[in-house]
Amino acid sequence: MRGFSRLSTNLDWRYFERYRERQYSWQNRGVENFQPYIGQLTFGGVAGFATGFAIKKVGRVVAIVVGILFIIVQLLASAGYISVDWVRIQKDVEPMLGQENIKNVWQGLLALLTHNLPFGASFTVGLALGLKFG
Repeated sequence: MRGFSRLSTNLDWRYFERYRERQYSWQNRGVENFQPYIGQLTFGGVAGFATGFAIKKVGRVVAIVVGILFIIVQLLASAGYISVDWVRIQKDVEPMLGQENIKNVWQGLLALLTHNLPFGASFTVGLALGLKFG
């Protein structure tokens, strides 16, 4: 106990108090510096998530409608009411589903959605999360 009592008498508690005050002051300055941007980042992320969520839901509905239309066309073709040239349809649709075309459509959509937004980066992150979890 002899060493402990010597240590406790030699400690200057005022030093620790000043350190704590400096630490607290630094943390407050950091928040105050970023306070105008926190709202923009939050709004951008939430707006991006909502947009991604909506795009995914609309995409699912479009996929269901296309699937139902395909079933109807196949039923009508098998019953002899219509004749479908699937080879021609495939030739017409394949260029639209190429990797470059899909990349251009995605970049155009992203440019459209982030046009004139000061929080485009947080919007893009929110959009990706909305598409993933939507």
